[in-house]
Amino acid sequence: MSEVIEVLITLPLADELLVRLNGISPRLHFTVIKARKVDDIPPDIWLRTEVLYTHRILPLPEQVPNLRWLQFHWAGVDHAINAPLLSMPGLVVTTLSGAAALQIAEYAVMMLLALGHRLPELMACQRRSEWPPDRWERFSPLELRRATVGIVGYGSIGRQIAHLLRDFGATVLAVKRDAMHPEDNGYIPDGMGDPDGDLARRIYPPQALASMFKECDFVVITAPLTAETRGLVGANVLAALKPTAFVIDLSRGGVLDHPALLAALREQKIAGAALDVFPEEPLPPDSPLWKLPNVLLTPHISGNTPYYDERAVELFSENLHRYLAGLPLYNIVSLARGY
Repeated sequence: MSEVIEVLITLPLADELLVRLNGISPRLHFTVIKARKVDDIPPDIWLRTEVLYTHRILPLPEQVPNLRWLQFHWAGVDHAINAPLLSMPGLVVTTLSGAAALQIAEYAVMMLLALGHRLPELMACQRRSEWPPDRWERFSPLELRRATVGIVGYGSIGRQIAHLLRDFGATVLAVKRDAMHPEDNGYIPDGMGDPDGDLARRIYPPQALASMFKECDFVVITAPLTAETRGLVGANVLAALKPTAFVIDLSRGGVLDHPALLAALREQKIAGAALDVFPEEPLPPDSPLWKLPNVLLTPHISGNTPYYDERAVELFSENLHRYLAGLPLYNIVSLARGY
């Protein structure tokens, strides 16, 4: 490792966040260039960069011979997993998994409450200026205290959802790629998540997804999109749900089979859904999802917060300290795993 470590940041950060980064160590030299494409960065800067913090700006390996660590600004890397740079020998690639967990978990709880308390139908009555005579029966809620919530993908987001649901008294089940190791070894902000995997009553392997679905009143999908998870929640799995159950998708478009979901919704085999991600984004205006009365749609904003950059820099700072100390970094990407 060189005496001076050249760190290139390709997105704008507030001055106070840059001051925080500059205070970590005199060995770190930061260059900040807001870039939309690789050519926006001068070749001499690429040549000397050892650490790259970026959203989507990925040079070719030959442009960055001194690059040792690539830190993404987002948690998902499905858009970049096949980029030549990620296969560069000796390169460590990390994500910001955990930085968005708090706001996405709050979004999930919002949708659990909205669906369980029949908000779509309540809002439809409001638009019609209707005071239903059968309101007690029609709007009888599905209380979280008596509900079982299944979480597909027990990473930082899923664990923070379980953390929030603890105070509601919900029963939490989860699906995890390695169900025999419930602990979380990734980045966990203080007081958040489920470090030891204790909040889930049971953790299932992916092969037992349908078995978990049979038990659930709500299912929340938070799994990353990989070759293994594409189409993971398909017709056979959805068929295991109760007709009173709801699906909430916060993952990536492609994990949930949308034709199968549409069929289940239209045929009332499930009670409803809340969707923030889609196979095609933006969701086309002619999508039948827009017209379904038992669906809540949002435009991929569950991770949106004015505090994201602050939380991102907290995680990046932790990794910079670890990099300087020669310790393993948080959230290292496995190319074989896909995240």
